Amino acid sequence: MIAIRKFYYGDYGESKNGTADISSSNKTKNEWPLWEVFIRSKQGLDHKHAGSLHAADAAMAIENARDVYTRRMEGLSIWVVESKYIHASNPDDADALYDPANDKAYRHPTFYNLPDAVKHM
Repeated sequence: MIAIRKFYYGDYGESKNGTADISSSNKTKNEWPLWEVFIRSKQGLDHKHAGSLHAADAAMAIENARDVYTRRMEGLSIWVVESKYIHASNPDDADALYDPANDKAYRHPTFYNLPDAVKHM
């Protein structure tokens, strides 16, 4: 079993207990939390990360995301998640993290051809 010890937090540092350290000397307690915004376009099948914004709560984050990231009515659905709840692996640990899947060729459907009638696969 592989133990993952480091986490990647983008611009944030890592505290001693392995969680994101988002503290800063110039932050005030009145600052709104950071939210990550995901938009599903009318042509798309999945939500894609559109950006980040600050908001007081989830409802305000959705309204602000609508105003900032879907100005031309191209969105079908908006997801927002507070940044402190996102955890990610370290990109430097990708080899160790994905190594167990390399010996399972049956999980990779590369040995047969799909018919042209099959879409979105």
